Amino acid sequence: EKTPYVILRHDVDRQKKNALKMAKLEEDLGVTSSYYFRYPKTFDKDLIERISDSGHEVGYHHEAFSKTDGDLDKALKIFSKELKKFREICDVNTICMHGAPLSDIDNQDLVEHLDFDRFDLEGDAIDSVSSDVVYFTDTGRRWDERFNVRDKVGEKEKKRELKSTDELIEAIEKEGFDKLYINAHPERWNENMVMWTYKYLLDVAFNYGKKILSNSK
Repeated sequence: EKTPYVILRHDVDRQKKNALKMAKLEEDLGVTSSYYFRYPKTFDKDLIERISDSGHEVGYHHEAFSKTDGDLDKALKIFSKELKKFREICDVNTICMHGAPLSDIDNQDLVEHLDFDRFDLEGDAIDSVSSDVVYFTDTGRRWDERFNVRDKVGEKEKKRELKSTDELIEAIEKEGFDKLYINAHPERWNENMVMWTYKYLLDVAFNYGKKILSNSK
């Protein structure tokens, strides 16, 4: 009998201090997860070191392909340089692309051109994951795929309309997923109501922008 598991991933796109708070909470609960940081947007040596030392995995949240407008040679050079910066702080064994939904370039396309042995990488948080995992992300401030443009992982057949975290919890308790993958962005989880409201309005604006771009293609 196979043991059920949960993959817990955090893409640290903004508000890096939220990542540290989340990592401390998880440590207190005995939970280990993976934190993917952007360079230089959320790159912080002391913060990354503290999260790594607390037992969590630290990964590279790459966006070199969109940074270079799809120039493969330039992107690979940037990828190598930025990955080295992270490895000066801690071990980095996996990568995950930054969605950059307002860009025409899909950073996941760079993975097809990466020699994982050359970069001493064990895997990618999207392509290396089993196709039968059940994936939920808080992208777009929902737990379904409505505003998720590029971050596609695992099971595709069954769509679930899950707006709130309470609905996600109910679905997990009801269906009892054996292979569960959750991606929660620390920036969306705020104790301060002013910051929560700011992020809420920013997500609404981003969702509107994604919808316009999607309809224009």
